[in-house]
Amino acid sequence: MKNKTPDFAYHMTKFFTEYLPIQRNLSPNSIATYRDTFRLLLLFYDTEKHIKPNLLTLDMLNVQQIEDFMLWLKKERNCGASTCNQRLGALKSFFRYLQFALPDCALQCQENLAIRPMKQPEPGLKYLTIDGIKLLLEQPDIKTKYGRRDLAILSLMYDTGARVQEIADIKIVHIRFSAPATIRITGKGDKTRVVPLLSRTEDILKQYIKDFKIDAGGNDAYLFQNRSGQQLSRFGISYILTKYADMARKVHPELIPEKLSPHCIRHSKAMHLLQANVNLVYIRDLLGHSSVTTTEIYARADTTLKREALEKANPIKDTPAMPQWNSDDGLMEWLRTLGK
Repeated sequence: MKNKTPDFAYHMTKFFTEYLPIQRNLSPNSIATYRDTFRLLLLFYDTEKHIKPNLLTLDMLNVQQIEDFMLWLKKERNCGASTCNQRLGALKSFFRYLQFALPDCALQCQENLAIRPMKQPEPGLKYLTIDGIKLLLEQPDIKTKYGRRDLAILSLMYDTGARVQEIADIKIVHIRFSAPATIRITGKGDKTRVVPLLSRTEDILKQYIKDFKIDAGGNDAYLFQNRSGQQLSRFGISYILTKYADMARKVHPELIPEKLSPHCIRHSKAMHLLQANVNLVYIRDLLGHSSVTTTEIYARADTTLKREALEKANPIKDTPAMPQWNSDDGLMEWLRTLGK
């Protein structure tokens, strides 16, 4: 990059104020993820390269520097390969913007875009069994108002399979209790989907709204609120889930993994639908995936379905019983009948 003036701040500002929100139409939550990456990048240059943010130039963002940044994330920030790759993805988005904003920078942008992500093991899909979900939902004390609120949160998370931020963003106006009861969820890229509410979850939500008089705040009120009457954050929802997961684990530790994230509840819903022979296309629509290819991870992860498929395709499943190996006659008879 030929320009040696401190131009990084200018283009980073354009990236965040125009490219991401307008051209890419990303939500504030998605933009916040990019923001965190650039905060770490500036910290890296300040502490490791001794370059202040206001002096950073675009030509300094070369392959070697970015690879050093990735290594710093891993060693100094204890970031796993997945997190490092997410940070790299955010930087690559910046370089895609930059190669069109500054055509003279196209070559270096292409070099940076060619940086390979860190290798990472294929993660196992973590989800609860149906018994695990039942145990989790038994933990809130429904004799108390906040216990009923927490049950409403957990029930809705499982019933809809929604992401934690999608749950936090639900407002009263998004719920329709008239038959058939539904809830409108806004997901990534501001894409909306309508999800049916099961009668049990509908009853739990109605009781919760009545207890807390949530509808008194008008249709624009957030469904789930903290004790200050503000929107319950995704961190608050995660805290509630962890609280009841810890309680459930003490009852049946084999049913609840050590770390249970809100996304595990989403995975659990998808797996249970798959095990009930629900079509992948419906599961895709419920979860808000843009492609059924994304949803196929659940089919690949379900060992029970794999076993059933293998057993159905097993050509020797109807062969005679295994012989008594201490009898020559038995062995010969088994060999004779094998394949018939």
